[in-house]
Amino acid sequence: MALPFAVKCAGAIDENWDMARVIFMGTPEFAVPSLAALLAANYEVVAVVTQPDAPAGRGQHVRPSPVKQFAQQHGLNVLQPASLKPPEVVAQLRALAPDVIVVAAFGQILRQEVLDLPQHGCVNVHASLLPRWRGASPVSAAIAAGDAHTGVTIMLMEAGLDAGPILAQRETPIAPDETAGALSARLAELGAALLVETLPRWLAGALTPQRQDESQVTFAPRLKKEAGRMDWSRPAEVLERHVRAMTPWPGAYTTWQGQQLKVLRAALDDVQPDGEQPAGTVIVRGERVYVRCGSGLLRLISVQLEGRRATDAAAFLRGHPNFVNSVLGE
Repeated sequence: MALPFAVKCAGAIDENWDMARVIFMGTPEFAVPSLAALLAANYEVVAVVTQPDAPAGRGQHVRPSPVKQFAQQHGLNVLQPASLKPPEVVAQLRALAPDVIVVAAFGQILRQEVLDLPQHGCVNVHASLLPRWRGASPVSAAIAAGDAHTGVTIMLMEAGLDAGPILAQRETPIAPDETAGALSARLAELGAALLVETLPRWLAGALTPQRQDESQVTFAPRLKKEAGRMDWSRPAEVLERHVRAMTPWPGAYTTWQGQQLKVLRAALDDVQPDGEQPAGTVIVRGERVYVRCGSGLLRLISVQLEGRRATDAAAFLRGHPNFVNSVLGE
């Protein structure tokens, strides 16, 4: 569902919109479809700005960002400043004479000197229906909160965290079993499509940006590793959403016998606990493994013990018979 937006002029869109000079700023996989869409629409991408190469993966080897890899494969000019603050960096961007800067999950705050560079401003692809879930982790926040739907926003950037006026939005339902990783991938494609639909109208002066309703603002701060810890005193339905919201990063986890136990997949069944076991108690019914929560039971589907391979919960129980009746998170 597209957000209604005011049309400032009803005339034909300038046929030269696709000749606009674009600086693209983005870093993770989410940003790649937007960059690909700009190239497919024949925009002149004069530079791609992405975060410096950083350690990643189990071996912590230094790797380029997904955006850098894509940009290099397509012969694009790649810039990787550690910060956009130095005057020489701003001067380098100014020298590229961009008509517009397009941003998608870049990872740095744009200072006013950068926001003011292009004639048509800086346009951002954000993975939520603003003003709901401003911030760095809107996809995880939407799942964790139990939102029935989310979407993407194309916004005009200004000072302040995701506070700029809206150019366009598109809504999508959140599937009941959808993880943050799967939803992010869908929103990346949705955002890319909406970007190339919206950008020519913005460049042609055919859109009037709509201010966000500040009374409806919610925030989704950047996730840290400890955000994945499971609190078994919470209701089972909250913890089921928590597992999906934390997948793939930072991952939902608890502890068992002093070791970290990742909960890779979990589900809700229409079963209720019996007895007065403490929250976190492992309960087995048939071949299914459950954990007692503050209310209800959470079924474990796939787990991974620290230093071991991922396995389904039933197989884990067979290999660790003392798992049953133990208390997780102690």
